[in-house]
Amino acid sequence: MAINKNHEFEDLDNIKCSIVEKNASESRVQFLKDLLTYNKYEVVVVGSPAPKAAPAPAIVAPVDGEAAPVPVPTPEPVAPTTFTVGVTDLRFNPTNAVFGRSLHTPDGHVVTLAYWQQQDAVSDDTVPYFEHNK
Repeated sequence: MAINKNHEFEDLDNIKCSIVEKNASESRVQFLKDLLTYNKYEVVVVGSPAPKAAPAPAIVAPVDGEAAPVPVPTPEPVAPTTFTVGVTDLRFNPTNAVFGRSLHTPDGHVVTLAYWQQQDAVSDDTVPYFEHNK
């Protein structure tokens, strides 16, 4: 059980994992998978569960002399395809990994918060995150 919201655990494909991110898009999954695999973590990716469906509309009983109302079927909204990303190392915490500067990019730089959030294409670790003006 997690101590706080920042360090969650879940069974992904029957493997106990530390959750890196939930409801991630395909491009985000590929970015995280490449980065974490480079840092020697075993990554597990599963599809996120579909959102709960809205309750069906109530069927109104016909009134004397009137025809029964025909329920109009509402098309099911297409659920966005999202994924849950986890790593098998239960000690891994994404917040601690980024701010503790323990993750590295393939070109040898330390992963910054802007790089982790994919706001910067290149990790500029020369300026501390608290001095980064954006």
